[in-house]
Amino acid sequence: MERKPTRDTGAGPPPGAWTSAGAVAVLVGANVLNNRLAPRLAPLTSAAATGALLVLARRAGISWSDLGFHRRSRGLRIGGALATAVAGAYAAGVAVPATRRFFRDERALSLSRARALEEALVQVPVGTVLLEEVGFRGVVHALVARSHGHGAATAVSSILFGLWHVLPAVDMAAANPALSRLASGEDPGRGSGLPGRQLTRVVAGSVVATGLAGALFTELRRRGGLAAPAMFHVATNSLGYLFARLAPPDPAAGEVPAPNR
Repeated sequence: MERKPTRDTGAGPPPGAWTSAGAVAVLVGANVLNNRLAPRLAPLTSAAATGALLVLARRAGISWSDLGFHRRSRGLRIGGALATAVAGAYAAGVAVPATRRFFRDERALSLSRARALEEALVQVPVGTVLLEEVGFRGVVHALVARSHGHGAATAVSSILFGLWHVLPAVDMAAANPALSRLASGEDPGRGSGLPGRQLTRVVAGSVVATGLAGALFTELRRRGGLAAPAMFHVATNSLGYLFARLAPPDPAAGEVPAPNR
């Protein structure tokens, strides 16, 4: 008797699941390398990881437009306007004594001028923003949107973007105690360093805040492609190094001027 062909029961992973898992694995590996194992090599790590993510997405049939490489002219206009607004906000924050302390980040103040320029012009644009924008707003968003729609893609990419900042939040808590205390709901001028419970709150707050920022960046991506959030992102991070060094020290808090070397 002739046997009937068996039907696919759909028991295996859904289409694109292995691509999505591979993308997350690439991001996790790059996160650990950039934040713990080889931070100075972040531009190389991020460039390689970005290339791997784009290969995964293109082999899965994702178009360049779906990845966010479109609307470049509009994106540059939006990003440029937002970058200008960031510079204005930072200048105002440094000029006001009550908010000045939040810009005194030890990660920037401990660097020489050459290293600060390296961070602002190389490490941030290539080592941070390139991978985060292409990875989360480009590849992860496109993979999820293809099967579950824009809303789910925004949620998933933003949640992963928030979790991506766990390790940086731990470093930020040590480098900028005043801002960290403010984020944890404590008096920003009280003492230095953070106890364990406050550190947990700072990290949780950072995850939530960066997750919300991820949703904002995704909306900018919808309006102006990847260029819009990338320019905003670079301005937010890179200008932080400049204004950290421009913020006058508070002698009462034991702060000293940034090194001039």
